[in-house]
Amino acid sequence: MKILQVLPALYSGGVERGTVEFASDLVRQGHDSFVVSNGGPMVEQLVQRGSRHIKLPVHRKSPASFGQILPMRDLLRDIKPDIVHVRSRMPAWITWLACKGLPRVDRPALVSTFHGMYSVNAYSAIMAKADHVIAVSDCVRNYVLNNFKVAPEQLTVIQRGVDVDGFRERKLDTAWRDELLNANPQLKGKRLIMMPGRISRWKGQLNFLEMMALIRQQNPDCHGIVVGGVEPGKDHFMTELEQRRKELDLGETVSFLGQRNDMGNLYLIASLVCHMSTKPEPFGRTVTEALASGTPVVAFDRGGAAETLRACFPVGLVTPDDTAAFAKTALRLLAATDHTIDIPWRFRLEAQTETTLRLYHSVLAARLGTV
Repeated sequence: MKILQVLPALYSGGVERGTVEFASDLVRQGHDSFVVSNGGPMVEQLVQRGSRHIKLPVHRKSPASFGQILPMRDLLRDIKPDIVHVRSRMPAWITWLACKGLPRVDRPALVSTFHGMYSVNAYSAIMAKADHVIAVSDCVRNYVLNNFKVAPEQLTVIQRGVDVDGFRERKLDTAWRDELLNANPQLKGKRLIMMPGRISRWKGQLNFLEMMALIRQQNPDCHGIVVGGVEPGKDHFMTELEQRRKELDLGETVSFLGQRNDMGNLYLIASLVCHMSTKPEPFGRTVTEALASGTPVVAFDRGGAAETLRACFPVGLVTPDDTAAFAKTALRLLAATDHTIDIPWRFRLEAQTETTLRLYHSVLAARLGTV
């Protein structure tokens, strides 16, 4: 098959990493993989793994983006993909309108993925216009059914898979570790509690600071690391976090490491990973990655992250927004000498690829019966 994925750009992020990994799996299985985006640092990795990248400015949430409808239509005529898989709203609008201008027999099958609980409006409704819709978790599926015009039989839950064996078999790069500790001497000799996620209020970094203040009272040998870049326009929140760290006297207890491209190694040196989003998150990829690395995870019991933890490591679940209970659970897991982590097949990259390919074949068969 020829499969074309469309997303805004290829910078760091769960959707972006998932797209690159899925494209790589498609190539390994003998399919022709194409990705359209506005580009970014992950393009090199995508191309090295055998996919073709086409740069189009499909990322702007602006009427000007509709100028890409004709270039997209020309691209579809050139590539003639069997499946176009859209992963974001503006790219979905551009692709859908481009397809509408093609003769019906020349239109590719259109699949969309709800990677989040999108706002309920006409702009988001484009994601429900595909031939088939994928939701990345049960909570997203329920949200889509309750808020968009999608028939249950046109909606499938496919968890965003992780290369479990790749994380599980990874060995710590000691040279990398030495470099990290030399650059951050405050981490030496400490048990690291990691909070991954971009700097944004709903990701829960304020909760993490409150939790680390409680942890320090019981275990001063712990050090918190916040790993994630500052979103555009969120500089004021980063300033607020730094001020709150000062108020809680956590200057020697919590470090902000910024955006990193070495998450695999960070999972290995962390004693614990925290997920503290203040609202339901669609999936929570870092939860699965950390568990695949053998690192225990504590998370509030809500959203897609809780679905993952309930299936893989239920002892890490905590009542939502109960920071004291979160700290208590964290300390209990830090004191344990062994952890039972089981990652079911549906959370693995291989499962995502196989299930998605079966869905593609099903959608194509249905279209052949109606064209």
